[in-house]
Amino acid sequence: MTLLEDEKDYLARCETALRRMLDGARLNVVVGERVAGDRYSAERLGRHLKSLAKELAEEPDGPPFFGRLDFGSGPAAGDHRAQRYYIGRRHISGDAGQQPMVIDWRAPVSRAFYRAGARDPQGVAVRRRFGWAGRTLTGFEDERLDRGEDLGAASRIVTAEIERPRVGPMRDIVATIQPEQDELVRAGLEDSICVQGAPGTGKTAVGLHRAAYLLYAHRQRLERGGVLVLGPNHAFLGYISAVLPALGEVDVEQTTMERLLAHAPIRQVDGEAAATVKHDARMADVLRRALYGRVRRPAEPLTVPDGSYRWRVPQEDLRRIVDDTRREAPPYAVGRERVLSRTVAALRRQAEARGQTTGAAWTRKMGRAVTPFLDAVWPAVRPHEVVAELLGDPAALARAADGTLTPREQAAITWARPPRTFKSARWSTADTVLIDEVAGLLERPRSYGHVIVDEAQDLSAMQCRAVARRSEHGSITVLGDLAQGTTPWAARDWRERLAHLGKPEAQVIALTTGFRVPSDVVALANRLLGALKVDVPPTRSFRTDGRLRVEEVSDLPHATVAAVRDALRHDGSIAVVAADAAVERLAAALWNAGVTIAEAGETGGGARVTVVPATMAKGLEYDHVVVAEPAEIVGAEERGLNRLYVVLTRAVSRLDVLHRRPLPPQLTGA
Repeated sequence: MTLLEDEKDYLARCETALRRMLDGARLNVVVGERVAGDRYSAERLGRHLKSLAKELAEEPDGPPFFGRLDFGSGPAAGDHRAQRYYIGRRHISGDAGQQPMVIDWRAPVSRAFYRAGARDPQGVAVRRRFGWAGRTLTGFEDERLDRGEDLGAASRIVTAEIERPRVGPMRDIVATIQPEQDELVRAGLEDSICVQGAPGTGKTAVGLHRAAYLLYAHRQRLERGGVLVLGPNHAFLGYISAVLPALGEVDVEQTTMERLLAHAPIRQVDGEAAATVKHDARMADVLRRALYGRVRRPAEPLTVPDGSYRWRVPQEDLRRIVDDTRREAPPYAVGRERVLSRTVAALRRQAEARGQTTGAAWTRKMGRAVTPFLDAVWPAVRPHEVVAELLGDPAALARAADGTLTPREQAAITWARPPRTFKSARWSTADTVLIDEVAGLLERPRSYGHVIVDEAQDLSAMQCRAVARRSEHGSITVLGDLAQGTTPWAARDWRERLAHLGKPEAQVIALTTGFRVPSDVVALANRLLGALKVDVPPTRSFRTDGRLRVEEVSDLPHATVAAVRDALRHDGSIAVVAADAAVERLAAALWNAGVTIAEAGETGGGARVTVVPATMAKGLEYDHVVVAEPAEIVGAEERGLNRLYVVLTRAVSRLDVLHRRPLPPQLTGA
C-alpha cells in the first residue's frame, strides 16, 4: 500500500468516526431529556446537546483534515514527543481511550502547524499538507522541518488553495493561515486589536477565524455575552455567512450597523451636510444636554397625605436628592428610579419615627403619590421623543447646541416641517444613530463579550459610540483599510476611531501581504495611494498569476458584454462594477445579450455574473472583475478615488478596466 493509499484509508476511518459522533449526539439528545435532575438543568443540557448535534449535522462539504504534524523525539517536542496529529476544521473523536483522530485547528497543539518553520521547528519533525478536490484526497506534500525544509510561498498546495476560483460565498482559510495571521487569530480575549489590512490581505478572514477561535478557547465566558459581527451591508453578510458555520460556530450574531440601530423605519434621506453633522461626535454632548435639560430642581416642598398623617419633605432635602443623583451620573432611567426611591425613603423615615409600619403595600402607595412630583423634576421620556423635539424645535436645539454647533450646522439638521408628534416623524438613517445615543443615556444596552467590526474605517464617530456601548465590558476586533474609506466621515487615523470605540489602548497591526489579489492588479491600485491622503503601506502580493487588461473603448455597453463573454470561458465568479447611475444600463445590455445575471451577494441559483454598484462592492471578491468607466466612479462622490481603489481590488484572478472617458491621472499609462 502506498503512502497516499494509507492516507485515504485514514480518511475513510475519519468519516466513519464522524458519522458515529453524529449518531451519538442525536442519541444523547433523546437520553438527555430524561436524565437531568431539575427543570433548569434539563433545559441547559438539552440546549447544549441539541447545539452539538446541529453542528455535527451541518458538517461542511470540505475534507475532515487538511494537515498532519509528526513531532520528533527531542526535548523541543515536550509532551508531544513522537506523536502524530491530524489537523482539521472539527475535532473527530477516536475509539474509547484513544487520542482524537483529528485535532481541531484551534487547539493549542495545532498552533505549531501554522507557526513552525525551518528556523523554529517547535519540535515538529514533519509537517504534511494535503491536497483535495472536494472531499477526494488527491495528494500531499511534506516539509522536513527538522532538516531545515520550509516551503513557505513555494508550497504548491498552499498556492493552489489560495488561487482556487471563487464560486459562491467566502470560504474559510484554516488550511492556509499564515504565521502573522495566526498571531492575530489567537490573540487573547482580553485584547482589543485593530487590523489595518490592504485588499486581499485576509483581514476579514482573520476577524471571522478570531471569532471562531475565541468561542473555542473561552466558550463559557462568551456564551453569556455572545459574539457580534458587524458588516458594511447585506451583500457582504451574505458573502461571509458560510465561514463560521464551516468552522463549527452557528451561534454568532452577524448583522449590519443599520440593522443593529433599527429603532425606527427609514423613510427619509438626509443631505450630506445634515448627515455629516448628525454623525459628528459633538452630537453626543448636544443630546446629553437635551435629555438632562428636562431635569428640574424642586421648586417647593413635597406634602403626601397618608391616612390621618401628612408627610412633608422640605424643598432643600428634595433638591439634595436630585443634585446628588445628577452628580452620580447614572443612566437617565436609573436616575429617575433613584430619585423616586430616595424620596419614598425620606417619607418612610418620618412614618417609622411615628411608629407606623411601612411594608411593601405602603411603599407602592407612596410611590404612586410621589409620581407627580417625579414627573415634574425628572420626567419619563422616550429616545424618539428627545430626538424629535431637538430636530423639530430650533429653540430647543439652540439651547442644547449652544457653543457646540454653529448656527449653520444647527440649521442643517433642523427639520423644515416638524411632525405633530414624534410618532409621525420621518426618520433617516443618521437619526437612528441619534436615537441610539439617547437610548444609551436612558439605559445601558446589552454588552457583548466580543465585537468584530469590519470595514470600520467608514464608521462615523457616533456609530463608533454605538459599538462602544455594546462592547463596554468586552473586547473588539477592528478590521479595515484607511485607503478604502468612502463615507464623508471616514477615518484617516485609527487612533481617533479607537478612542470613539472605547478602546484607545488597542494595538494597531498592519497586514501588507496580499494573498487574494494578483500582483499586476495590486500594482495598479497602489498607484492611487498617494492621492488618498492616508498613511498606509503599499501592498505586496503573494500572487504572481492573474491578468490585467486596461482598454479604451468606443461603445462601453458593447465592450462590457464582450468582456463578460470572454470571462465566461474561465471558471469562477464574474462581476461588472460601475458607478451606481450606470448599473441599470449595463445590466440591460447584458440581459439583452442573453447573459443571466445574479443579485449582488447572491450565493445560489447558478448564475455566475453579477452587476455591482460601486457603492456596494466593498468587502466582496470575484474571480473576474470588469470595471466600467473609472472616471464616472471617481466623479460620483467626494471620495471617488477611494471608491475606485476599492473597486479595482475586487478581482482575485483577472481584471478588465474599460473606459471611454480619460482615465484618472494616477492611472494614465497603465
